[in-house]
Amino acid sequence: MNDDIENILFSRFVNQPIPFELISLKELYKRCEESNYDMSITHRIAFHALIIITKGISKHFIDFKEVTLSPGTILPLLKNQVHSFNKNLEVEGVVISFEDSFITHNISHKNLFHFLHIFHSPSILIAKEDLKVLHPFLNILIETHQSKDLNLKADIINASLIALLLQIKRLSVYKHKTFESKRFKDFVQFQQLITEHYHETHNVVDYANMLSVSYKYLNDVCKEISNKTAKAFLDTWLILEIKRCLLDRTFTSQEIAFKMGFKEPSNFIRFFKKFTNTTPNQYQKNLK
Repeated sequence: MNDDIENILFSRFVNQPIPFELISLKELYKRCEESNYDMSITHRIAFHALIIITKGISKHFIDFKEVTLSPGTILPLLKNQVHSFNKNLEVEGVVISFEDSFITHNISHKNLFHFLHIFHSPSILIAKEDLKVLHPFLNILIETHQSKDLNLKADIINASLIALLLQIKRLSVYKHKTFESKRFKDFVQFQQLITEHYHETHNVVDYANMLSVSYKYLNDVCKEISNKTAKAFLDTWLILEIKRCLLDRTFTSQEIAFKMGFKEPSNFIRFFKKFTNTTPNQYQKNLK
C-alpha cells in the first residue's frame, strides 16, 4: 500500500474550460499508464464521477467496501470518497467526471432532487439489455464534449447528463424508494453540514439548529431515509472519515483526533474503539 492517499483534483488529468469529461475505461487506463499513475492505488477524488459498465467482470474498492462490476452496473462516486480500480483492465465501459458547480449551476429543484437521489445510492443496477437505451444520451454527451463549438456547450452537456441520470433511475432494477423531496433535501443538507462542521461539533442539536428544524424532525428524517437515528448517522460518517484519514497515513492518530473535532485524543480513541473494537493505531497497522 502507498504511504499516503493522493487527492485527485479534476484538473489532475483534465485541462479544459468545462468541468466535465466522458471517456472510456480503456482510455482512462491508457492515460494513467502514460502518466505513470497506478489506478490500483487508493486515492480520494475531489469531484463526482459515474462509472457505467458495459462488458466484463471486475471489482472496485470504494470506502473500504468491495463492489462487483458487471454489465449494467452503474457506480456513482461522490466527491471525497476514497476508491481504487483493479490493477488490470478487465471491464469495458465509460467514466463520466464533473465538478459540483457543473451540475448544480442553475439546476431546477426537481432535477437536483433526482441527481442527489442517484448520487446517494451506493450502486445501481440496470438490466444488461437496457444498456442500449443509454446509448443515445451517451452519444450526445460524447459528440458535444468533443465539439470545439463552445456556444451553449455546457448547457447541452448539463441537460444531456441530467437526462442520462433520469434514464438510469427509470431503468434501475432495484427501484429507488420514493421520499418527499423536502425531507430528502434536508437529509442531504445535513450530510453536507457534517462535512463542513464536523471539526467544530458532534452534537446533532447543533446541526438541527443550522437547518432551522427541530431535533425530532431531523431524527425522523434520518430514520426514514438511512434507517439510522441522526446521532447514529453522524457517528457512522465520523468513523468512515477517520478510516479514510488512517488509510492516508499522512497524519498521526493525535493529529487526526484534533482534525476530527475531538478535544482529547483519549476521547477519540474511545469513540473509535466503541464502533470498531480496535484502536486507531491497531486499525491502521492492519490495513491492507
